Amino acid sequence: MEMIDDPGLVERLAGDDLVASLLLVHGLHPHDLERRVADALDRVRPYLGSHGGDVHLLDIVGDTVRLRFSGSCKSCPSSALTLELAVEDAVRAAAPEISSIEVVAAEADSTHIIPAESLLAKVHSNGAAWHQVPDIAELAPGEVGGFFVAGVSILACRVGEQLYAYRDYCPVCEGSLAGAALHRADDTGAPVLRCPRCRNDFDVVHAGAGLGDPAAHLDPFPLLVRDGVLSVAVPTEPMGASA
Repeated sequence: MEMIDDPGLVERLAGDDLVASLLLVHGLHPHDLERRVADALDRVRPYLGSHGGDVHLLDIVGDTVRLRFSGSCKSCPSSALTLELAVEDAVRAAAPEISSIEVVAAEADSTHIIPAESLLAKVHSNGAAWHQVPDIAELAPGEVGGFFVAGVSILACRVGEQLYAYRDYCPVCEGSLAGAALHRADDTGAPVLRCPRCRNDFDVVHAGAGLGDPAAHLDPFPLLVRDGVLSVAVPTEPMGASA
């Protein structure tokens, strides 16, 4: 990379997933470990924000990254799991030399550390895996579509430029969301997904929280661009089953 004297070009190359992975393999990536982790978190931060959450890089000691999650996502188990999946994938892709991710609780007892093995046990035990879903990327703004990925029925929609994916299951009437459409909430005008059967509304942008009962939320799936292709992380068990 020393041969390239155009800083802008270097940044564009480093920001391309495919090129960056090749640079990492050959030890040519222009950014140090901390910069790569920070950039990875910046890339997923808009997605975290859509779920009412955020993540902060505290420090990196050896091959261990220490993070702090914050935001309302902590009150929703399936949303928290979704964010953990997204953050873990982003960090490990940008910094393959990292072997451990520790999360420091944001509450008053901030000295409490949750080892990555414990934090991500739910992810691994559920057998979550990423699957390419280029068809979801073709959804137009305001469009809702049903998809079958790795044996799981998924409902996806696009609000503006942002895509969202949820399990095809209504927690209120316990039926399918097939035929659901996007509407605007009467009081706030926020985009909501309305179950065509029980007519309950769910906040699309904020982790599928129920407008009538926030505890009755949809199960979100992480949607991220990996290696240039939109991908979804699908666990083998419902993320909200035990909530």
